[in-house]
Amino acid sequence: MSLEETMKVLPGLSSTDIAVFHNDRVATYMRNDLLGQNNPLTRPSEGATNLLLALTRSAYVLTLFGSPSSPRCVGDLTFLHDERDQRSEISKLLRTIAIQASKENDDFLLKAREFLLWLRDWGHGTAGKPTAGAATVGALGMLSKEYVEAEFLKLLLSRERYSLARNLYDGGGPVRLPVEVVQDSVYESALSAFDNATNPNRSRGGLKRCDEIIHALPKTVGLSLPGTKRIIALLKATHALSDYRLVLKQGEPFSPVVLRVHSDPIFIIEKVLEQNPRAYTRLQEFLEMGMNMVRAGLPSYRKLDSPTLLTTDSELNLAAYIAERRITAMCIEAALKEDDFETAYSYVASRLSMQSPENSDTSPWPVVDEWSWKAALQAGQYIRTERSQQPTHLGTASGNLEIRHLEQRIECLATALRVAPTSQLQEILKSFRRCEEQLDSAIKEEAANELALGEEAKVDNLPGAFDQVNVEQQYPVRNTTASVAAQQTEEAPMSLFDLSRATARAAQRNFTAIPSLQSITRGADANNNEHEGGSLSRIRKRDQLREAATGTLVSGVGWLIGANVGQNKEETS
Repeated sequence: MSLEETMKVLPGLSSTDIAVFHNDRVATYMRNDLLGQNNPLTRPSEGATNLLLALTRSAYVLTLFGSPSSPRCVGDLTFLHDERDQRSEISKLLRTIAIQASKENDDFLLKAREFLLWLRDWGHGTAGKPTAGAATVGALGMLSKEYVEAEFLKLLLSRERYSLARNLYDGGGPVRLPVEVVQDSVYESALSAFDNATNPNRSRGGLKRCDEIIHALPKTVGLSLPGTKRIIALLKATHALSDYRLVLKQGEPFSPVVLRVHSDPIFIIEKVLEQNPRAYTRLQEFLEMGMNMVRAGLPSYRKLDSPTLLTTDSELNLAAYIAERRITAMCIEAALKEDDFETAYSYVASRLSMQSPENSDTSPWPVVDEWSWKAALQAGQYIRTERSQQPTHLGTASGNLEIRHLEQRIECLATALRVAPTSQLQEILKSFRRCEEQLDSAIKEEAANELALGEEAKVDNLPGAFDQVNVEQQYPVRNTTASVAAQQTEEAPMSLFDLSRATARAAQRNFTAIPSLQSITRGADANNNEHEGGSLSRIRKRDQLREAATGTLVSGVGWLIGANVGQNKEETS
């Protein structure tokens, strides 16, 4: 029977008595006096024969999985009891198995698992790690069964064999491992995939595998576990960076592992703001990114290593507070660098106006807010230029842009005074006074300009304007004489009603001045003088001519002067 055929069914050496190989001199026997009569390894016996068979089969398994060995090399690995060498050996075996697994089905992986477990105990079935002085039971006898199973689980997850991993290790699978061991193996595999990723996009490459590994064993590794939440938050923070251009070193694109190992991950957001124009307008997105970094367990400040942090909750609250303040200050500074004072002012007014109790010098918190007051002071010291962006709306603010800008600067400086430590108040007050003086000067200048514009805007100065009526002329004083009053009354403007009435009266009073009727009147008077006893008909004719001449005027505007048209007609008749 060939060796390959014998290895189809792994032999058990549990019945073999190898107690003679316990002593410390067994390693010496492997190197010296191999043909000596007193060497238990080579002296003909059933135990020596079984040991040689185990060493030979172990060498065959190691060679089969890519680690060529001889029985003597396996003997050194077995009897020297060097755990580090055995860990190194199983790592080489797992790497080779992983390479072959991509071309094989699950049966190959299941057989490989059986070989690894057999190398550990040679079929004795011992579960734990051997204690000091115990018998060596296999080529990998210094490794516990849990360690071998955990390493094999990592192999399955790294090769995306999630279904087989669930069947073996999730919940009620045939392999009974402690829950903590399974969880640690899953987390380690997920972070390994994360560290090997080259693209920060969550739907590609290593980050995609990391996400899949986290969800591979839902019964054992639930989404509510703290470790799972940390990795999911890490994925979210990294994926958010994929929307921006980011280069930390010249010629080296950003890789996800940099975020996890960086001593100050929040600093990466500052680099994003520098390399992406107008990225500061997405403040809420950056705040969420910072919170995910905090939830992932990444440091939010280099000086957080303080012994005063007693509980996890207090550490989380402090890290979240620092991340929010730092990111807000970064966005304000980025907005000012791009001459967008309006956005910077809105962030100061809405995000930094409220003072937190952790800001005071007497606070028990180990870190004082040194970012908010600096950002507010920088906004308060900003001076508008030609490159400054214009406001999109004024609201209830002053229409004078200079006055409005100075008022906003004073508000930013007031915010800086509220949140700054006591040692910095003097410097902020100096800027506050200077800004107040500039505001007073601007207000006085605007008032002077409005007065000058009012003088220039008088009606008599405008082209084509009528003369203004003097108040004294329109309303005469009480002690004026009658002639002056009458003159003013005559010169006063008349309405259409007054004009019509005056016209009618003048026409009636000066009727005899009409040239066509003057000759008739003079002729009638001459005939009357020559013939004093003229007939009544001639007199009536004169009256008829007068009545006929005035009939049209009286009928048209007679109602204005109270003329009775009907009465005149009766008299005439």
